[in-house]
Amino acid sequence: MDRFLAPHSPEALAHLHVTENGYSWDMDHASPPEQIIAHCASYKALDRYLSGRDLVILPRNRRELEGVLHRYCYDAIHNIIAKTRSSLLEGGYSRICYLAEASIHRMLDTRDNAAVLLSLHRPAEANPHAHA
Repeated sequence: MDRFLAPHSPEALAHLHVTENGYSWDMDHASPPEQIIAHCASYKALDRYLSGRDLVILPRNRRELEGVLHRYCYDAIHNIIAKTRSSLLEGGYSRICYLAEASIHRMLDTRDNAAVLLSLHRPAEANPHAHA
């Protein structure tokens, strides 16, 4: 995970904040903090992809990889919102989705992350990044 999202990244810090504070992570805010939800969701999406959970059809290119990661983000966003104790501000869901998608794009644009993630679940003989 650290190769893609460093421990000090906004995504890792948001995930840590939400998981360490359990059900009280959003208590200090009148509405759930959108950036924390978005960054935590992108972290959870990447974690889910790295584990291979629910990955039935492997993405063949970056566009398909982004599609998988975006769907995983939306699932995580829904799960996080379901646990919050207050309502989102008007337009909050759209902003959260946009922020999470932007986070995924930044991560994929860094170094060769997209290529490594695309090759991750391929059979070893077809995977040049198997020992990376």
